[in-house]
Amino acid sequence: MSKYKMISPEVKNMPWQEPQKEFSGAPIWRYSENPIVGRNPIPGVARIFNSAVMPYEGKFIGVFRGEQTNGIPYIYLGRSEDAIHWNIEHEKIAFEDENGKPFMPRYAYDPRLVKVEDTYYIIWCQDFYGASIGLAKTKDFKKFVRLENPFIPYNRNAVLFPRKIGGNYVMLSRPSDSGHTPFGDIFLSESPDLVYWGRHRHLMSNSSEWWESVKIGGGAAPIETSEGWLLFYHGVSSTCNGFVYSIGGAILDIDHPSVVKYRCETFLLTPEEWYEEKGFVPNVCFPCATIHDSATGRIALYYGAADSYVGLAFTTLDQIVDYIKEHSVVRDTDTEIGIR
Repeated sequence: MSKYKMISPEVKNMPWQEPQKEFSGAPIWRYSENPIVGRNPIPGVARIFNSAVMPYEGKFIGVFRGEQTNGIPYIYLGRSEDAIHWNIEHEKIAFEDENGKPFMPRYAYDPRLVKVEDTYYIIWCQDFYGASIGLAKTKDFKKFVRLENPFIPYNRNAVLFPRKIGGNYVMLSRPSDSGHTPFGDIFLSESPDLVYWGRHRHLMSNSSEWWESVKIGGGAAPIETSEGWLLFYHGVSSTCNGFVYSIGGAILDIDHPSVVKYRCETFLLTPEEWYEEKGFVPNVCFPCATIHDSATGRIALYYGAADSYVGLAFTTLDQIVDYIKEHSVVRDTDTEIGIR
């Protein structure tokens, strides 16, 4: 019997693979056939990575960061029978405004995909006179309506919670600068209508641990559990050859998610395999989505690898929550409500 409970639907055709060897660190293991999306996946797109997927109508659907051969990223729609082998549409998603007129961003990258009530939301990074957050909604994955930009520049790594908290939509983001930001904390904001955002709270800062000593940012949409919101996020360190992106884990208070209950001191996944270490941007594991089954507690974690591939890893709710709690170190800025 499971120790912990997911508050989410069952996924009966959950992608899964048992671990192939003993754990030397966190109880999370890579899919043996990684990467699940390779280079030059569709015409005109050189690389797909940092993408988000979820169950849909008994199958699976996803929004994919497609780096075009001209270097400009856009978001592409993909579908799958098993959440491992993906058919990605050749044309980028056509966004429109509330009146049905074309409303395409100049570029769009690092999408997240979250269902809140009966609507699916895509959140991404785009240009709004600087790096900023884009937001769109759909109910059928045929019509995609762009909403107002949630925040002014500069901001990245937006992640929407999968349900309202206290009657409001809640979103994570990482304020940044105009460049390849050498700093960054995760913040939380609320909105009654996805138009007006406020009640901003600080969530977490980077730490003295090597793997997240430069900056951190949101990853997959939080998973609601009996212990709190399970969050997979990314942490960044700096080396003489550039940044290294690893995957970390934390558990947030269920009613006040700006309060961190547990935060894993060690990384959960760091670049070790060839497809994580070698690519357009080497040494990157960048979490973007999970598929999770409340009946079994199984979790499939999707992550970008070396800005060139999509990787897949597995864990279970009991194993990963126990590991985070056993290796937890929280600081004053984690446990405060986030107001100064």
